[in-house]
Amino acid sequence: MMRRLWIVVDLVLLVLCLAAVVPVWRNGTSTVALAAADELPGFTATRYSGPWLGSATVLVAVAGLAVIDLVARCARSR
Repeated sequence: MMRRLWIVVDLVLLVLCLAAVVPVWRNGTSTVALAAADELPGFTATRYSGPWLGSATVLVAVAGLAVIDLVARCARSR
């Protein structure tokens, strides 16, 4: 019974982490289009925010650990 509970916990953790990665990563990047001025051409600048991208990286790492734990628990239960 406890093994099934931990398998469900791993699945829920995996889904939550993967669902949270996309909005966290999008908050970590922002683009600004700059218009041409005199002889300088216009361009698009991208700004990266370290804390947001670091949080997204941690979420991916936790999801990876949940997958590893899930596979190990499923293999052990058979």
